[in-house]
Amino acid sequence: MPIAVKDVMGRVAIAVPQDASFADIVAAMKRFAVGAVTVVDADRRPVGVVSEDDLLLKEVDPVMHERRFRQLPVIDPVTGRIAGTLHQRDVLRVFSRPEHEPAADVDAALAGSDGVGVRIDRGVVTLTGEVATRSRAIARTEAVRTVEGVIDVVGELTAREDDLIVVPPLM
Repeated sequence: MPIAVKDVMGRVAIAVPQDASFADIVAAMKRFAVGAVTVVDADRRPVGVVSEDDLLLKEVDPVMHERRFRQLPVIDPVTGRIAGTLHQRDVLRVFSRPEHEPAADVDAALAGSDGVGVRIDRGVVTLTGEVATRSRAIARTEAVRTVEGVIDVVGELTAREDDLIVVPPLM
């Protein structure tokens, strides 16, 4: 007699709504100790699945994903000996930080950036205002992008001067 899905499936389904943030998805995976969640629409119909691997593709150096490593040894740079292990879930943990924690780190990354407005919504940081040069706008955006817990940066900064040189294409 063939085995049917209904005979082996679990009776609890872990799902998140379509508008769930990156942090909400990580929190659901952590809370229910699962590696993937179903994404549902407003009528609770499944529209997709998000896995840890999907989240890691966005945030991790491709080495772990491409080689399908679930964990990597951490090596002490002084002694060359193993000091610990980095698991995929450890990398995602930074996205379950309370929103005020990344906000403080964003402020620190922008220290001395008068005139730059910051708005944070579900881990996405929007930078607004005017800075002196285009290179400074790029530098501010990239500084914020490196803050743990920041999922994306929307740069709406304007520059009073374009200090970047555009090299014409070679013919």
